Amino acid sequence: MRNHRLYRCCHIDRGMRRALLMIEATTGKKARFIVSPEKMATVQKMATFSSRQSWWRIGCLAMFATGVVHGLQTPNNQFPKFPFPNFALPSLPAQNSRPPIGNKVLEDELLAAIAEQGRLNNSEQIKDLVEQLEETPSITRPAVAPQVMGRWRLLHTSNAETSSPIQRKAVDATKYQIYQDIELKGTTNTDDDDDDVLIVSQVVKFGDTSELRVDALASTAQYPLEELTARKSSGKLLGLNLLGVSLVGEEAQPDASRPDSRIDFVFDEGIFDFNGLKIPYPVPFRLPIFRDIVKGWIDITYLSDRVRISRGNKGTTFVLLKEEDEYVQ
Repeated sequence: MRNHRLYRCCHIDRGMRRALLMIEATTGKKARFIVSPEKMATVQKMATFSSRQSWWRIGCLAMFATGVVHGLQTPNNQFPKFPFPNFALPSLPAQNSRPPIGNKVLEDELLAAIAEQGRLNNSEQIKDLVEQLEETPSITRPAVAPQVMGRWRLLHTSNAETSSPIQRKAVDATKYQIYQDIELKGTTNTDDDDDDVLIVSQVVKFGDTSELRVDALASTAQYPLEELTARKSSGKLLGLNLLGVSLVGEEAQPDASRPDSRIDFVFDEGIFDFNGLKIPYPVPFRLPIFRDIVKGWIDITYLSDRVRISRGNKGTTFVLLKEEDEYVQ
């Protein structure tokens, strides 16, 4: 029987030790191998690919990839010389090293323009940058993309005259931060994903302990809500713009060239919270007479990891920035 001789190194990966035992059991000879400190780094890299089911495969691969001699003894009791193979593992990519989606240069220009001109300035420069980004490839199917979830801070709004008086008042108060939260909430105590409801919340922060939160039940292709049928009324009551004027009918149809870009919603509840003192929002959203006119939608026309541009059912354009830190409701 041919004599297989391998030299053993201390403190080697468990998979390599297991591979040695299998070689010994197969050949009936004591197996040993040696790996220089320089080559040990390659072994350790290879070990990162292994799982409990593939230890022995990775062990065998690591031994031969690091230049371990596996051959016959020569007459002078020396092993033949083998060149160390040029075997290099590709470096593992960092977890967050995937290329960004969107146009960061245009985003930076838009953010700088808004920072200089303010939340409500509808300058031609801001409009042009918004339109350029909307024509730029970004995250597809944005309404159901995981990147849309979380807290978004309002940076800019066109604040169209079709908005409700309360909405215009809140947005005009530029000293207050305004956020939009998009999240899933379970309706029961089970872990069934089918019970999750998509919620879109508008949050106006008056201070660290005071805010207005208006929650809306939302619907997408991924989380459909049967109640959210098409809105029928423009929203005027007795000719008055009390809750904002919405697009309806043909004007309200989603853009077929942007699939899954719309989030439909119906406002459901609003609360003023002043350091624990809670006051209901002065619109009874759940009354049947109001239910149709508190429906709405947002079309996401641009989405990246940090910037979102949306157009609402009342003709308003929104530019929002993703909040990176976790928030607490």
